[in-house]
Amino acid sequence: MRTRTRFLLLVLSVLVPSFIAAALAVAYVYRDAQQAQDRSMAETARAMALLVDNELEKKEELLHALAGAPSLERGDLVEFYQHARRAAPPPESVIVLFDLDGRPLLNTRRPYGSDLPPRGSSNIAQLMQHQSLARTFVSDLFVSRTTGGRDIALQVPVYGATGNGNPGGRPIRYLLSLGMNVASLQQLLGRQRLPAAWLATLMDRNGLVVARTRAPELYLGKPVRDTTRALVRGVQETMYESRTLDGIDSRVYASTVPGADWKILLSIPRSELRQAPLRAAALLGGMMTLLLVIGLVAARRFANRAIAPIDALGRSAVALGTGAEVRYQPAGWAELDSVAHHLADASTRIRQGRTEMEARVAAAIAATERAQSALLKNQKLEALGRLTGGIAHEYNNLLQTLTTALQLAAFTTRDDKVKNLIQTCQRTVARATTLTGQLGSFGRMQEARRTTVDLCAQLRSAVQLMKGSLRGNVAVEVHCTDDVWPVTLEPLQFDVALLNLAMNARDAMPDGGVLRLEARNITIDAGDAGAGPALARGDYVLVSMVDSGSGMTPEVMARALDPFFTTKPPGQGTGLGLPQAYAFATQAGGTLVLDSIPGIGTRVDLYLARARDAVTAPPGVADGAAPAHGSGTVLFVEDDALVREAVLRALQESGFEVMVAEDGEAALRLLETLETLETGKRRPDVVFSDVVMPGQVSGIDLAGILRQRYPGLPVILATGYTEQQIAVPDVQVLAKPYAIEQLVAVLSQAVVQD
Repeated sequence: MRTRTRFLLLVLSVLVPSFIAAALAVAYVYRDAQQAQDRSMAETARAMALLVDNELEKKEELLHALAGAPSLERGDLVEFYQHARRAAPPPESVIVLFDLDGRPLLNTRRPYGSDLPPRGSSNIAQLMQHQSLARTFVSDLFVSRTTGGRDIALQVPVYGATGNGNPGGRPIRYLLSLGMNVASLQQLLGRQRLPAAWLATLMDRNGLVVARTRAPELYLGKPVRDTTRALVRGVQETMYESRTLDGIDSRVYASTVPGADWKILLSIPRSELRQAPLRAAALLGGMMTLLLVIGLVAARRFANRAIAPIDALGRSAVALGTGAEVRYQPAGWAELDSVAHHLADASTRIRQGRTEMEARVAAAIAATERAQSALLKNQKLEALGRLTGGIAHEYNNLLQTLTTALQLAAFTTRDDKVKNLIQTCQRTVARATTLTGQLGSFGRMQEARRTTVDLCAQLRSAVQLMKGSLRGNVAVEVHCTDDVWPVTLEPLQFDVALLNLAMNARDAMPDGGVLRLEARNITIDAGDAGAGPALARGDYVLVSMVDSGSGMTPEVMARALDPFFTTKPPGQGTGLGLPQAYAFATQAGGTLVLDSIPGIGTRVDLYLARARDAVTAPPGVADGAAPAHGSGTVLFVEDDALVREAVLRALQESGFEVMVAEDGEAALRLLETLETLETGKRRPDVVFSDVVMPGQVSGIDLAGILRQRYPGLPVILATGYTEQQIAVPDVQVLAKPYAIEQLVAVLSQAVVQD
């Protein structure tokens, strides 16, 4: 008996401390695992809220990019409509432009010019009643009237010219809205690879389900429980116990989406949370039963085998709580090994999830930085175009003065030596005119220089210019198919684009090679994506330049069209050749497509829109021809004093009676004076005006005003360079510097037609 009692006491003396140690270990593991799980829930919910916010920011950046579109600033809603449809293709997305009274001006899900319904079902109008229009608005979930799908909408302001409408000094002109189907947000949640039992729900301000990782088709658009709305209202983050819409009791962590005031609800079933303590209780029961049956020896073996693994579990739990790696080390005890294995597996999943989340956040940040960098480069290119265009305008005014003065001198002298000197000067001015025209490579295509050309003839002419820049070991082949369609372009810019491409090909073939140029007709259908999504369906002329050089790597080709990007050593490249060619192609109604294989060569395709007009015959004026003669009264409007003085005399020498005005306002005042006063002077037969002038009335504005006030009065415009679109009907445009014979012929024709 004593032996049994002693044995029992011995067993109890072993079992009780072991039981206490096991209970403490289980409690410690449970507590730390629960805390780690709570932290993991919080981090996951915050990360998903940031992912949703980043997705909305991308759409906001798209809206801001569209709001800054030049076509919208000019008020060209037709061009902006096409641009918006390309940027956000319907029906998944829709761009809607509103005026400040909330009336829709265009809707990319409907044809341009069609009757548009009032503002849709979104609650942005209600949000605008309580906040400034100068901010970005994100709507709650609503049903689209056009598609019947569930959408959300974002809205940004569009600012007009400088004024006092806001702290930035610019008034709000329009309101630009982007509507998008919530399927993209549903896909975003679905890509997060949450554990099967976990549930992530995206809820809007009204408590409606915007997206859901489990059975979204059943609960999309349904309201969450009233208790849930009450618990998360007015707080940024919170944790609480609740029941999901599909009836599962869960612990929920709520985190706020910063830019939209929506909520991410991350739910984990209580049954899954209780698995760890249940496994620990089962382990403890098994341990006690085993010790009672086996006795002292089993108790000693249990002590030797259980205490160390339990301590290891405690250390693993601490490591799991700190985010350190937990490795699975078998202890020879099935229950303890199972817990250790699950701890190691949980550690691996948490670390992988954290690593993946960090990688996604880093990728999102990198994408944003790339978008900002591309925007900055485009702004630099636009600034370069404005700068060079302004310089071209000033130089063309100087060249106009020289051209006119030299022509007058040639008309008035009979000395052959003087005429030879004058012809030398005229050739120099013509060369300077060509160089000045190259300054406009990055600006708007100038209407005055646009002409419809035979592309094959223009291509062969450009090849002659190109050969002077190529080495003798580069063979040039030109292939033009029969009946190539005409195209409308600036011939000089076409030559410059091909020259830039040829110089790139030359540098890629240091040991010589073959440079092949081809031109052929091509028709792009609706489903043809061979030239990229930026190319609309229609007829084009495809000009291809193929070299046998070193080619480009995918990394270099991805940045080849970026302004100022070059792989050449400092001083040997500007990084503007390919961007200039791309700018020319887009101005000509097409695009540029680049393809390259390292070690094989590079192919550049220029798609140029087919012209519907006939080929324009180049004007020809014989050198030393007698001065043209005209008649009638001309109102000459020019702000540059030198140009005004030279052209005034040339017109008078040609037989015209000339009235002079220094700007658009002065010209309007002069015409009003001729109508109201008995001056004995009659109204001019034709108005000849510069385009770019100081004051409130440019040449284009003057032409538009005269079309309204004096419909029968002909108007001729002249320009050296302008960023404005000349859209006044029946107005002929001359490019500076123009020949006096050309000017006299145009004015005489206008007087006769009048």
